[in-house]
Amino acid sequence: MHKLLEKIEKLAVEAGKATLEVYESDDFDVQHKGDDSPLTRADLAAHKIIMAGLTELTPDIPVLSEESADIDYSVRSTWDKYWLVDPLDGTKEFIKRNGEFTINIALIDAGKAILSAVYVPVTDVGYSAAEGIGAFKTEQGGKKAIQVKRPASEVPVVVGSRSHLSPDVQTYLNKLGEHSLVSMGSSLKFCLVAEGAADLYPRLGLTSEWDTAAAQCIVEQAGGAVVGMDGQPLLYNTKDSLLNPYFMVYGDNSKDWLNPS
Repeated sequence: MHKLLEKIEKLAVEAGKATLEVYESDDFDVQHKGDDSPLTRADLAAHKIIMAGLTELTPDIPVLSEESADIDYSVRSTWDKYWLVDPLDGTKEFIKRNGEFTINIALIDAGKAILSAVYVPVTDVGYSAAEGIGAFKTEQGGKKAIQVKRPASEVPVVVGSRSHLSPDVQTYLNKLGEHSLVSMGSSLKFCLVAEGAADLYPRLGLTSEWDTAAAQCIVEQAGGAVVGMDGQPLLYNTKDSLLNPYFMVYGDNSKDWLNPS
């Protein structure tokens, strides 16, 4: 498991370097997919590198990527184990050039993310985790274990989407009461909770399974939780749709974040 984690970390970095070549270019074209979400050459470059790397590393394990997601559930439902990939999470942030985009690779086993890597190309920061091993942050100073914050701050630090702060989240925050809000793009929101820099990430809006799997593994192995509004952990590849339910990401499980007073 340690060796596999290291290889996935390196693969995420390799894909991240490819996205930077596009990011730092003078200009790049932006296309739009069927759901009107943006797509750039960087998304496709990272997808190609990750697909090739995973196929070479684990040829017997199938891969589901955002950029090749048209695999029928009748096929997917037979998978006990598979890779779930978002080659570039935060394409809108990429286009805005604010640096808040990530590379995400997760290994799913029986519906649960058990190993993952999240890489931030612009800052050269990586997050990774594996079941039974823990969660880690890698930056210039080296690799260190990370944990969620317990107890939560007296005034909770809430991280919210820079591009998707929905009316439902606003209503939730009103109920939560006094808090400090940090806006952030991509799966970095999960990572802030995992490393104890934020207490809560409420996502009351649509996401896809590839948006959350890698970062969920990191949060859970750091001691936190990623749960639907029923209080149960998000699971993967359990239904035809690849959309997630609304969910909460938090560190301190002594608080009832699902039902703020």
